[in-house]
Amino acid sequence: MGKVSAIVYITVALLILFLISHSPKKHSSHNRHRRLKLRSSYTFNKPTTHHEPVAFDPLVADIERRREDRQWEKQYFEHSHPEFTHEPAPGEESQPEWEDFMNAEDYLNDEEKFNVTNRLVLLFPKIDADPADGFVTEHELTEWNMQQAEKEVLHRTQREMDIHDKNHDGLISFAEYEPPSWVKNDNTSVGFDMGWWKEEHFNASDADGDGLLNITEFNDFLHPADSKNPKLLQWLCQEEVRERDTDKDGKVNFNEFFHGLFDLVRNYDEEGHNSSHPSDDSMEAPAKRLFSQLDKDGDRLLSAEELLPIIGKLHPSERYYAKQQADYIISQADSDKDGRLTLLEMIDNPYDKRAA
Repeated sequence: MGKVSAIVYITVALLILFLISHSPKKHSSHNRHRRLKLRSSYTFNKPTTHHEPVAFDPLVADIERRREDRQWEKQYFEHSHPEFTHEPAPGEESQPEWEDFMNAEDYLNDEEKFNVTNRLVLLFPKIDADPADGFVTEHELTEWNMQQAEKEVLHRTQREMDIHDKNHDGLISFAEYEPPSWVKNDNTSVGFDMGWWKEEHFNASDADGDGLLNITEFNDFLHPADSKNPKLLQWLCQEEVRERDTDKDGKVNFNEFFHGLFDLVRNYDEEGHNSSHPSDDSMEAPAKRLFSQLDKDGDRLLSAEELLPIIGKLHPSERYYAKQQADYIISQADSDKDGRLTLLEMIDNPYDKRAA
């Protein structure tokens, strides 16, 4: 089966490249919608609930990371050393490097569809890996997206670690870590109120209890929704109780659950469906059923421990978004509606078209 798949890939690739090489080269902009989807979501502003899709193509991701790193380093330097920043003198011109002008879309697509097709021919067999049968499934796309997401997340974690690791021992102490500037400058922010940058959060991320965070623990600290650390998941649950507990009794009653947490669970379950927005009255019965299922001790209150079964819906992980992105790609490119993609379907329906 592997030999047959390889022959199919090579035959299709050669056919595509032959047709392209004999087609006229155009340099218009009518095919700009066929360009590879980029991800440029890093920001120095407060985080939002919107989650940008990761770059599908590792080459695009690498180009974007390098450009992002340059911007990040410049802004971090200006923030850390304001004494060295100054307004340019009249007539002063900087000497930008070529990356300042390079856009990954232009770099990969200056001959329009040719490079998109070429990249798909190269990437398809890497995605079609479980099994390698000439079709890309939702599972294979999800795993591919997860690989790209994990690389990007770890890259940003390493960059943060390089900044905060003052003694350069590869470990972060709580004294070394400095919260983002928006937390320090705005004590009313959600992150500050919920304790996302406080010692309790740090200690929960410290899986081995040595008082220091290694790269894995620091990655969990920055991205707790993706952690497998039980202490950190318990901390997330406690933070949800702290935020929702309006009467300050240390637990979540039904009203506190219904007006907030249940909406998040319902939105998670209905993601990808064309669901309407039912009234509170129609949602009260299913909310009570879920509340009762979670309320193991029957005291009509939810503790942090009892929120654990739904914490993944309150804080969706990268896998959730990877699957969401995979589902979207298939919905856009699956021409014969068999729930999977061939190489030709991906070429005919570029996977990035208005990716959400």
